[in-house]
Amino acid sequence: METKSKETSLRETPGKKNYSRLLIIGAVVLVAGFFGLRAWLHGQHHESTDNAQIDATITSVRSAVSGFVKEVRFEDNQKVKKGDTLVIIDNRDYQAKLMQAKAQLQSAEAQTGVSRVTAQAATQSASASSLNASALQANITAASARLNKAEKEVDRVEKMFTEGAATQQQLDAVRAEYQSARAQHEVAVRQYQASATQSGSVQVNAQAQKEQVGVSNALVQQRLAELQLAESQLGYTVIVAPFDGVVSKKAVEEGQLLQVGQPVCSAVESNDLWVTANFKETQLNRMHVGQKVDIDLDAYPSLKLTGKVESIGAATGAKFSLLPPDNATGNYVKVTQRIPVRIKLDKTAQKDLTLTPGLSASVDIEIN
Repeated sequence: METKSKETSLRETPGKKNYSRLLIIGAVVLVAGFFGLRAWLHGQHHESTDNAQIDATITSVRSAVSGFVKEVRFEDNQKVKKGDTLVIIDNRDYQAKLMQAKAQLQSAEAQTGVSRVTAQAATQSASASSLNASALQANITAASARLNKAEKEVDRVEKMFTEGAATQQQLDAVRAEYQSARAQHEVAVRQYQASATQSGSVQVNAQAQKEQVGVSNALVQQRLAELQLAESQLGYTVIVAPFDGVVSKKAVEEGQLLQVGQPVCSAVESNDLWVTANFKETQLNRMHVGQKVDIDLDAYPSLKLTGKVESIGAATGAKFSLLPPDNATGNYVKVTQRIPVRIKLDKTAQKDLTLTPGLSASVDIEIN
């Protein structure tokens, strides 16, 4: 009996093992199917990538004027507010230029006043000269009338003298009157001509004085522009933070000679962060602005950030590279391109969270 029971036990053991194995395989298949189905369903309504990072506005703070550094008021990786003083440049030369520009402006304004008064005087003189010429022209008219009358009187007396009705003395008198009227007419004509010439000269001078006023006004504008430039350069001797954020890469020390355009540090804006995710071109067919995004950061595995698609790049990343690819050169290999997508971060309640540009991220966009 014992031998029989042992044989029966040996026959049953392989069956149980096969059954257990099938159960395990079935469970594995079910779990794999469940997660596979879940991943497939998720993929139907989501697009994700780990080719993403946090971005921010990074500005190189540079000197707008040249000069020796008088004072440095920041350290590397220091938080600053917009308008905080970073560097002070020795401004004595620029203060002198400002005073010089003010003096030159005052001189130009005074010269403009003199030119305006001179122009007014010249205009009045031209008006008086014109009136004088008009009066002399009236004298010519009166002299012409007397000359015409004297000429007719000579003709009448000569005819009477021929008929014996006038004496030689009367004839000589009218002839003398005619000669006097003719001389007066010639004098009036010459006076008018001289006055007209002088009036023309005075008119030209008046016009020149008016033009001089315009030149003086232009000079005032030039001096005013120089003054504004001097004021701007004096203001540039104080270098300030362009926005709220952190200043880093300090490249300036007291006593250093700064040149125009020389960088003193880099400023990273802390109040406007976003995520740039580079999606494959095959992932963009249902992606659009406003879609919800879940964001995971490698630096903070337990942190869950959210955001929205703000914009989609206008060109692939390769087109923005220094040497963009040219597919017409002959050797062409088709490569799936990536398009940068800008994601706006929602505000987080964690005030002490330090997010810096360049942190790696994984994003998942809920597509419709």
